Amino acid sequence: MPASDSVDLFLFRHGIAAERDHGQDHPDRPLTLRGVQRTLAVANRLRALGYRADQILCSPYRRAAETADLAVQAGLASQARIESTLAPGRDPRPLLRSLHGRCLLVGHEPDLSALAAALIGAAPGSLRLRKAGFCHLRWDALLDEPFGRAELQALLKPRLLIPSSD
Repeated sequence: MPASDSVDLFLFRHGIAAERDHGQDHPDRPLTLRGVQRTLAVANRLRALGYRADQILCSPYRRAAETADLAVQAGLASQARIESTLAPGRDPRPLLRSLHGRCLLVGHEPDLSALAAALIGAAPGSLRLRKAGFCHLRWDALLDEPFGRAELQALLKPRLLIPSSD
């Protein structure tokens, strides 16, 4: 269990979603059956490893909300809440200043990886979350500004959590 004087931020990329329609993204694209199965397996494995969040905040896009629901189903937190700043292309940085305890954010690429890189002070593009990938970051709760000062605790591909997946 993490110390109460730290913020533990868990980033969880949405699972495999339906194909884009004519190359265009759409907020209502659902997870595929494989996406649901793989994401639930990852969430269950994370819970078995002891991960638990005080809250889950997710993008308003359907695939992220479905991923957050699977995380709740797996026991990673008791409920999920939509957070508009986690929609693709939005800036979730202001949201981080209000976080405390253990928080799981469910969102999209390249936004989550860019956020993680900025938090640890790494170059943009130096991290990448796969679909249903997971990242754990930690910083001192007393910091006014966590950017460039967070510590990377874990960056996990789904196949590392559920080796039978490809």
